[in-house]
Amino acid sequence: MNDNTPTRLSSLADAIATQIEQARGQLRQTVNSVMVQSYWNIGRLIVEDEQQGESRAVYGKQQLQQLSQQLTERLGKGFDVGNLRNMRQFYQTFSIRDAVRSELSWTHYRTLMRVDNVQARDWYLREAIAQSWSARALERQIGTLYYERLLASQNKALVEQEAQMNTQPLAETAKDYLRDPYILDFLNLQDKTYQESELEQAIISNLQQFLLELGKGFAFVERQQRIRFDDDDFYIDLVFYNFKLKCFLLVDLKLGKLKHQDVGQMDTYVRLYDEQRKGSDDNPTIGLVLCSEKSEAVVKYSVLADQKQLFAARYLPYLPTEAELKRELERERMRAVAQLQQKGQGEE
Repeated sequence: MNDNTPTRLSSLADAIATQIEQARGQLRQTVNSVMVQSYWNIGRLIVEDEQQGESRAVYGKQQLQQLSQQLTERLGKGFDVGNLRNMRQFYQTFSIRDAVRSELSWTHYRTLMRVDNVQARDWYLREAIAQSWSARALERQIGTLYYERLLASQNKALVEQEAQMNTQPLAETAKDYLRDPYILDFLNLQDKTYQESELEQAIISNLQQFLLELGKGFAFVERQQRIRFDDDDFYIDLVFYNFKLKCFLLVDLKLGKLKHQDVGQMDTYVRLYDEQRKGSDDNPTIGLVLCSEKSEAVVKYSVLADQKQLFAARYLPYLPTEAELKRELERERMRAVAQLQQKGQGEE
């Protein structure tokens, strides 16, 4: 036997295994697409039957139970009343057939149907496809109000009010990709006794989930990256790169309340990074101070108020309730509106 035979056969086995795995993946995708389209059509048939030419008709529970019983007798499991209701809602929610995307599974769509806000639901659908979110990832993003947090961080209210004040609307910048607060419940740091080094290590250990929470377009570069100025060494906690913004993101992790020196330190990091690490085709570096508690005075009276590349945001080491998150977002919105009003008064 040729000495290269085992190696050759191993390579052949790898190639065959890769082919089979690809075929299985394509088969799962085909089955998923067919199932989603089938459930959409079942929902359409139910709605058309219940309407019977009327725009509004109440389809009684008894009819669904009878239909469920007949389908179960003929086809087996999978057609209980709850599933039939989901199929009916599926058609009602996504009534345009061409809008039903084959990239998403039935579990994705069941999750999306729980989102009442049409704009939010459409955004989650597009992002789930663009970012290849699993059904579990999609459910988490909806549960943590990802869209609402992003919208609040973008200060859409500010954009609208600036337009009313005949000023130039805000262009898409880093603020369109960052949010406040960040939900870091997956780090399991609820006991509040952790140190900054433990927070950093927890993020590294759960990097995939942190990147998902950080937002689209980010890739991890390095932890504790050193930059030098004269005879001093500075170490940046976490460095990322955003391929959409084409710039680096420096993250400094802080426990407790945001301080002026935290902002000043990040300002120094960003300036040094632009000078030493930024490429000629990169956009200006972004600095984010991620703290457990923000200070309104620091936000208002530091360079954060005017510097477009420096940001501060809170992180929550636990999963808040939806009501808590909504209250937090409303507070952020009111702060943004107050800042704009104050800015307008100062320019008068």
